[in-house]
Parts: sequence; C-alpha cells; structure tokens
Amino acid sequence: MKRQKRSIRSILSVVLVLALCAGMGMTVNAATVDEAQKKAEELESKKKAAQTEQNSLKTQLNDIVADMKDAQDKLDKKQEEIKTAEDELVKAKIDENNRYESMKMRIKYMYENGNSQLIEILIDSDSIADLLNKAEYFSQISTYDREKLTELQQVVQDVQEREDALQNEYTTLSNLQNELIQKQDAVQTLLDSKKLQVSNLEKQIGDNAATLQKLVEEAEAERQKQLQQQAAQQAQAALAVEQQAADTGSNYTEPSSTPVVSGGGQFTNPCPGATISSTFGYRDFDGAFHKGLDLAAGEGTPTYAAADGYVVIAGWSDSAGNWVVINHGNGLTTKYMHHSALCVSAGQTVVKGQQIGYVGNTGDSFGGHLHFQVEVNDQAVDPLGYL
Repeated sequence: MKRQKRSIRSILSVVLVLALCAGMGMTVNAATVDEAQKKAEELESKKKAAQTEQNSLKTQLNDIVADMKDAQDKLDKKQEEIKTAEDELVKAKIDENNRYESMKMRIKYMYENGNSQLIEILIDSDSIADLLNKAEYFSQISTYDREKLTELQQVVQDVQEREDALQNEYTTLSNLQNELIQKQDAVQTLLDSKKLQVSNLEKQIGDNAATLQKLVEEAEAERQKQLQQQAAQQAQAALAVEQQAADTGSNYTEPSSTPVVSGGGQFTNPCPGATISSTFGYRDFDGAFHKGLDLAAGEGTPTYAAADGYVVIAGWSDSAGNWVVINHGNGLTTKYMHHSALCVSAGQTVVKGQQIGYVGNTGDSFGGHLHFQVEVNDQAVDPLGYL
C-alpha cells in the first residue's frame, strides 16, 4: 500500500512539474510580446516628437515664404519707383538742357552788342553746372536767369538723390531676399531630414507591428499546445492511477485533508479554518522529510502569530516565498512561509493572535497554503505538539 501511494504521488508530481515548465515557456513568450509592445510605444513616441518638429519646421518655412513674398512685393514696388525716378531724371535733364540752350540763345541776342566775352562763355559752357563754376561771369546774368538756372539744377539734384536713395533701399531689400532664400534652403533641408526620419520610424513601426503580431500568434499557438499537452499528461496520469489500482486490486483513494483543531497547546492556530494537507515527517510521495505542517487555505486568508515574540525575518526567500520568522525566547522559534503579502516587518514585536500576513502560493509551493514550522534550539519539531 505504501509503495502504491508513493507511485501514484510520483506520477502526480511529474504532471505538476511539466505544467510548471509549460507555464515558464508561456512566460518567456509573454515577455517577448511585452518587449515588442514596449518597443512599439517607444517608436510611436519618437514618431510623434519627429512629427511635432516637422510641423514646427513647416510653420517656419511658411513664415519665410510669406516674408519672401512681402520682400519681393517691396522689390517690385521699388523697381517701379526707381523706373519712375529715372524717367523723371531723364526728363529733368532734358528740360534743364533745353532751357539752358534756349537761355543761351536769348542771352546771345541780348548781349551780342554788349559783353562778347560773356556770350562766348555761355556758348562754350556744356551745362548749367559748367556755367555756375564760372562764378565771376554768372553774376553778370540777370536775376531771373540766375534763379531759373539754379532751380533747374536743384530739380536735377533732387531727382538724382531720390533715385540714389531708392537704389539703396532696393539693395537692402535684395540682400534681405537673399538671406531669406538661404534660410529657406536651410529649413527645407531640415524638413526633408525630418520627413525621412518620420518615414523610417513608420517603417520600423510597421516591421515591429508585424513582429508583434507574429509573436502573439506564436504565443497563442504555444498556449494551445501546452494546454493540449497538459490535458494529455493529466489523462495519462489518471490512466496510470487506474492501472496501478487495477494491478494491485486495491480500491485506494487519496485521504481527504484533515481540519486543523486547536488543542490545549501553548500556540494558537496560525491559520484558523485551514486543513492539513501535509504533516510533519517523512512524506510518502517523495520520501523527503517535511519539517513543518502545511495548512491548506484559500489565497488571501489571514495568518496569525502563534505566540508572543520578536520578528526576526519578514521578507522574501526563493524557496519560502514571502515568509516570517518569530523568536519566542528560550530557543523556541516559529516560521510561516509562502505568503501572498506580509503585515509585519523585521524588528517588530508581535503578540499571540496578531495578524502577520495572508496565505499565498509564493516560493517553492504548489497551491495556496501556509507552511508552519516550529523549531526548538534550531531543530524542527512536530507543530501539532504545540497547538
């Protein structure tokens, strides 16, 4: 009978190990999917930033184009003003020359019987300015003629100055236009670069999306495969149990869990309402020595300190999961393992019946339960003797 129990438990243990391995395989796939999803979020964030910069550059480019149009409109207007000024200057110079020639003819007839030297000077002078340079003779001309000559020269000078000013303004606007063209080229280069960056990011996003879809499909296929394998393994285990029972002619069934009943011991029940799923001592299914008492209960069930004491450990262990160790003095220690969460911390003093955590399935554990262990001078003893 004992050998039969051990055989059946061994079969069930193999099933549990295989199920755990399958779960680990699906966890790896899930991690790969998570990485792909994280990468997708990073790529989308980069794309959004690049598009924001791209839109900013487009706005700058539109502003530059608007400034260039404004500058071109001003250049066109200045060109028209310069053309008008040039026409006015030509007309003023023609008027000046015509009036000067007319005046020379008139003065010639006026003074042909007078100062012949003045007449020669007038005839030899090519322009009003040439005549004005000969100041000693200019004073001999009548007041009217002098005023007309000065007025004509002033008109020519004013028109020339206006044309020069317009040319300077045109040069300034032309330089501004050239600067805007250079700025436009620079911004356009940046914009082209951002467009290329966005295009590359979109390609990466597409590639990553395809990879993510493939990973999801593979993960789902792997999950279905593992479920099928688990179902087959469970069926095989059940068949093996039936075969083992048939071979021995036994009607053996697994014993039901035993409710924990508090006796007259010095400890209170650390998990009221739980049932004993594994006792202290050698276990039939694996032959290992079990140093404590496994109290099966639903995950989240409160656990309590068995007696007053000092919390030595409250933390994580790979094998014990979330666990608590309490020193009660006189070499007596209790250990509480596999919690889902803890309510106490190391260094804390607790009283008998104070909650210390919640039943879980952490560490080296199968199913929600509390592993309760009692030690006297570092030697494990049967906890039932203290409850």
